[in-house]
Amino acid sequence: MSLHPGAAAWLEIMNRLPPTHTLPVDVVRANGAARLKLLPPPPTVAHVVNRDFPGPRGPISLRLYTPFGIGPFPITVFFHGGGFVAGSLDGSDAACRHLCLNSGSLIVSVDYRLAPEHRFPAAPDDCFAATQWVAQHAGEIGGDRRRIAVAGDSAGGNLAAVVSLRARDEDGPRICGQLLNCPVTDYDMALPSYRENGEGYFLTTDTMRWFTEHYLPDVQHRVHPHAAPLRAKDFSRLPPAYVLTAQYDPLRDEGEALADKLATAGVPVVKKRYSNMIHAFPSSLLYVVPEAAEENAAFGAWLKARFAAV
Repeated sequence: MSLHPGAAAWLEIMNRLPPTHTLPVDVVRANGAARLKLLPPPPTVAHVVNRDFPGPRGPISLRLYTPFGIGPFPITVFFHGGGFVAGSLDGSDAACRHLCLNSGSLIVSVDYRLAPEHRFPAAPDDCFAATQWVAQHAGEIGGDRRRIAVAGDSAGGNLAAVVSLRARDEDGPRICGQLLNCPVTDYDMALPSYRENGEGYFLTTDTMRWFTEHYLPDVQHRVHPHAAPLRAKDFSRLPPAYVLTAQYDPLRDEGEALADKLATAGVPVVKKRYSNMIHAFPSSLLYVVPEAAEENAAFGAWLKARFAAV
């Protein structure tokens, strides 16, 4: 199927901008913050509050989105995208609000440390610590510690998959589902989806190299399962997964490879590819194409089913 016309029109505008890999990190972050001012107001949830928790190397900020209704609510711990270099609580605000309303769950968005100031394993350490803290303090924040899922887009999908691995291997909290929106799962950029989609479709091969060099300058770390969850040796006893991919995404093949490994190990998996979309479109094209809203509704329905199964 050809590229969605709405995505194509958006790409035409984005491709006029300087490529991410040609810019300093502070400019990339500032540009992301500036683009947020162009978006419409996000939907209203019952309550939003910022708070800190004592992370591995100092306080880490969280943003809690409470749905309408009477708790305790199931909890979704959310990790934003941005290649481990950019992204923020504000940048993922709209996505978290939609996920809160669609899933009926308390969303805990994690402001994990970013590279290059804080390289691997800072991000997965922060995200695992945040998930542990949420489980330990669930009652305090209006949540139900028996019903905890993890979610994220792109780099955040990577972190959700890694938290699921670590929760299993390090006696962490029980995770009832992992929602992975076009996740980074490996750093092998020779896959067919990289050859097909490495230029012109928003996320490029050069940008992925730029992110990787900032986050994982030590090449030995690039095969560590806490950086590349596709490299894990054991995929059994992991939480049920929803793995979304897009045809015009260089990360398509590695996301689907992770879904296949999970399924082979007996993990219940929803493996879903949009054949006319680009990378992480439920968040990047949230106000551009109706399919983004439809997929966000599907995310919420899947999470509701996972929480109901506990």
